[in-house]
Amino acid sequence: MSYAEELNPTESVLAFYATELRRRREAAGMSQRALAKEALMAPSLLNKVEAAKRLPTMALSEVADGLFAPDGFFTRLWPLVIKYAYPTWFRPFVELEAAATEIRSFEVQVVPGLLQTADYARAVLSARRPNPEAVEEQVAARLDRQRILDRSQPPELWMVLDENVLRRRMGRVDTMLGQLERLLVAAETPNIVLQVIPYDAGCHAGVSGPFAALTLDEGPDVVYVDGFLQGQILAESDNVKAAKRAYDLLMTAALSPSRSIDLVADALKELRP
Repeated sequence: MSYAEELNPTESVLAFYATELRRRREAAGMSQRALAKEALMAPSLLNKVEAAKRLPTMALSEVADGLFAPDGFFTRLWPLVIKYAYPTWFRPFVELEAAATEIRSFEVQVVPGLLQTADYARAVLSARRPNPEAVEEQVAARLDRQRILDRSQPPELWMVLDENVLRRRMGRVDTMLGQLERLLVAAETPNIVLQVIPYDAGCHAGVSGPFAALTLDEGPDVVYVDGFLQGQILAESDNVKAAKRAYDLLMTAALSPSRSIDLVADALKELRP
């Protein structure tokens, strides 16, 4: 008996997706190899998807809808499934982030995930040399998080970046060029404010590491603090108050939004041949 045949569709959304894909494919009389060809993926990877060992892609979901589900079943289910690409401890933050009306993010090493390009995210996630398939799943999940910025009423996104974020090259030169261009476009968006703390500002209130403060549509505000192995969500009022004060100090140490845009543009020019 294969892993797919042993799956219990009630165990998780991922297992439900996998069993439905296999059931509808077989009901249509299509082989696994034929579906893999239609979806432009390796048969071995599709086999893992149907065994709930790998996450499906949006492209596979669209192909499956075209073949087996004209009601858009698989593409509608995909956003729930892709959450399995996140570590278990990170999923609650993704839910809170999606419910936030205001996000205040500070980063000292990398561009915040909500504004990363696919190539930049791939370079960051590949740094620890994980399984390439897992990297692609994580990239897809990270880009899916960004859909909150495309809503009719997106959250207010405030970003303070250490200048190091602009100077540390992630991946190839063209990857960094694309990322800096993305920041310039984002900085001109009405609901996004970008500020950069220049090197000459010296020590600042964010030397302890990156964090994000979320103002939620309902309920108390929370703070997410990043860590080496995993992050932590803090909801105690004292921690939230401390994070907000630190963020106020960071904004004070940072350049104005217009001067910050100039600094991003300068970093971009320095990378161009």
